Order: sequence, then C-alpha cells, then structure tokens
Amino acid sequence: MKLNLKNLRITLRNTLISIWEYVIPIWKISGLFKRIKSKKDLENFIQERSAHVTQTTLYGYLKTRIGVKYIAMMEDERFLKSINIAKWNIYMVALADCTFYVFSYLISEKNLKENDCKEIFLKILENEKQNGLTDEIFESGKRNFLKRIDTVNFSSYHLNDPFKQSGEALYYWSPIADELKSLDKKIVLNSIHLKWGLMKDEFKKLTKNLKFN
Repeated sequence: MKLNLKNLRITLRNTLISIWEYVIPIWKISGLFKRIKSKKDLENFIQERSAHVTQTTLYGYLKTRIGVKYIAMMEDERFLKSINIAKWNIYMVALADCTFYVFSYLISEKNLKENDCKEIFLKILENEKQNGLTDEIFESGKRNFLKRIDTVNFSSYHLNDPFKQSGEALYYWSPIADELKSLDKKIVLNSIHLKWGLMKDEFKKLTKNLKFN
C-alpha cells in the first residue's frame, strides 16, 4: 500500500497541536505560580487560568463527542475556523468571570481596597490581539465586560455561582450540532464547573497569607 505522506504529515501535525494545547496549560498549572504578590502576578494568573479552563473544556468536549473522527475533523478547515471562533468567544466570558471572581474574593476576604478589575481585564484583552484576537470579538468582549461590571457586587460575587456565564458560553459556542449538544448540557456545564473549582482552590492557597492593610 502506497503511503500518502502529505496526509500523514497533516495528521501528525494536528495530533501534536492537540497534545500541545493540553500539555502547556497543565504545565502552567503545576509549575508556574508559587504565590501571588503583585498586580502583574494577578494579571498573569487571571489570563492563564481563563485560557486553561477554556481550552481544556472546549477541546475535551469536542474529543469526547466526536470520538474517533476527531483527528479527521481537525483536517477540515471550516471546522477549525468554527473552533477558533468558539475558543475566543468562550475565553472572553471566562476571562470576565475569572476577573470578577478574583477581585471579589480579594475585596471580601483579603480587605483589598483598590479595585483594579477593569484595568487588568482591558490590559489582558489588548495583549491578546497579538495572539489572534479579532477586532470584532475584542469589541464584543470589552462591551460585555463593561456592561456586566456595573451590576457586580464585589463583596459577594465570588459566593454566588461566579462562573455561570462561562459555562453557558461553553455550551452555546461549542461547534456541535444542537440536537446532540442538548443531550450533553449537564455534562458540559459540570466539566467547566469542576475546572473552575480547581482554579478557586489554587487561588485560595496562593493568597492564603495575603492580607491588604
């Protein structure tokens, strides 16, 4: 049987991309943060944990639902484009949820007085342009954040289902047929809930000895 080297290279490339997008966020989770002691640390934590939750839940759901056809689907340009659109839109909501949670927790539990929530979110958003964030999704993410921030009660946000909207975004934007997706809703929402739970536990440990005057 004659091997199609071009197809083989594409398959290997996509397999490596898939593995890379799982390994890198996990490496960051286990090895990057020892403690949070500056505004820059806080910015990095929010950005990387939001990206990690977005990628692992989205790609995990797609792999589970598509099954053995996953690699083949990763060679379809239209499907790859839909994944990219989904990834950025979910990430925008995850980033907002995480930013609100972090500052709500610090304000309520650590006596933080200076709320730099808006500044940090917009800085992260601006930096993501160099990573492929389109102007359209940038403006949409910014607009939704500014709309939400006016309604956030920072003294209690972290206690009241703070990641609900990113769960709904994952369910809405995942490029899976609606008739199939409707069967998975509980599983999809539970998966992102568990990921955010790990983030919350980590953040509490990292800020255990942090106290603002």
